[in-house]
Amino acid sequence: MKKWAGLILVVVLAAAGWHYRDRWLPAADQDAGPAVPMVATAIQTNIQFAVQAAGEISPAEQVSVRPEINGRIELLPVDIGDEVRKGELLFKLDDKELRNQYESTKTMVDRARLELEKSRRDYERAQKLLAENLISQEMFDNARTTYELASNALERAQRELAVIEERLTKTEVRAPFDCTVLTRPVSVGQAVSGSGGFNSGTEVLTIADLNNLVINAHVNQADVPRLKVGQVVEVQVEAVSGLVVTGVVERIAPQATYRNNLKGFAARILLKNPDRRVRPGMTANVRIPVASAENVVAVPLAAVFTEKNPETGVRERFVYVKHGDRYQRRLVDVGVADNFFAEIRAGLQPGEQVALIQPPEELILKEEPPPATTTKAPASETSGEGASSSTAVSRPATAGRA
Repeated sequence: MKKWAGLILVVVLAAAGWHYRDRWLPAADQDAGPAVPMVATAIQTNIQFAVQAAGEISPAEQVSVRPEINGRIELLPVDIGDEVRKGELLFKLDDKELRNQYESTKTMVDRARLELEKSRRDYERAQKLLAENLISQEMFDNARTTYELASNALERAQRELAVIEERLTKTEVRAPFDCTVLTRPVSVGQAVSGSGGFNSGTEVLTIADLNNLVINAHVNQADVPRLKVGQVVEVQVEAVSGLVVTGVVERIAPQATYRNNLKGFAARILLKNPDRRVRPGMTANVRIPVASAENVVAVPLAAVFTEKNPETGVRERFVYVKHGDRYQRRLVDVGVADNFFAEIRAGLQPGEQVALIQPPEELILKEEPPPATTTKAPASETSGEGASSSTAVSRPATAGRA
């Protein structure tokens, strides 16, 4: 009895399984979504390859203004945001004490000059008296010493007066160039220390030339060989929607640095005629055009494969052209490539279909000579080797994807 009961249970479970398969599996297959494309069509299009980088906008010239001497702020006629012309007053220190020292030292100089004149007369008289043997050699030596000491005293007083005069010129600080005041951390009446003192002095103002702005970008090491000084770039400022300005690569660092754990090179980009809405500290996205080609035959990057010829040792690039249900391997000449498409300068015609993955060996026909391809000469382009190496992925199998 138990044997028959077990057999009936197996039959019921099998029927339920077939019912589930017929009813639910087709629906599950329909919900799986569209299949991944296996082929693509060669098209006629434009290709532009550009290097992307991000950086922060900063002034080309920015100065932290600090006094050279200690003092107290007497005048501070500028404030944050003020535009100052070259030579205009930024701030002035109280100079009353220095002027008193100047007057005292000037009096000392006049006194030393009078004493020198008196000692000179005494010395000249002593010379005449010694020549007539009317005074002793000791008296003559004393007169000469007095004259020399008076000369030294005058020189010392004159040097002290020159130092005070120079310090007086440092009580007024003027703009070294046309600038805008960025910060003003002090106020009138505050005591400040000179740049030669503790902590390099007190910062009174920060000024910058906002007519010349630069972007300090960090460019990936793989893209640096494609850059050059003087190259024109496009800049988009995130804070100003829709604003695109032009810049020029001004400088590329000779040594790599790390930023966000990525090795790259610092590039300095000068903005040409920056918009007044652009301000220091804003983030900018830089697009540096490297190569372009117009109205050329192109295929997706996944359709281009790379393989080293065992006989010549040369890396060959090829595609698999679809013929019915089978594919023919065909050598191609690759030109400019961006992140999506690669230019085919020779070996393929528009409209032909190519495989996006390597077909099985049994579906590959014998290789045929590539047909001639006529494309419009691109405005600027890189070699197929260079373009493909930056945007393509190699496969370690017998045939690799370019």
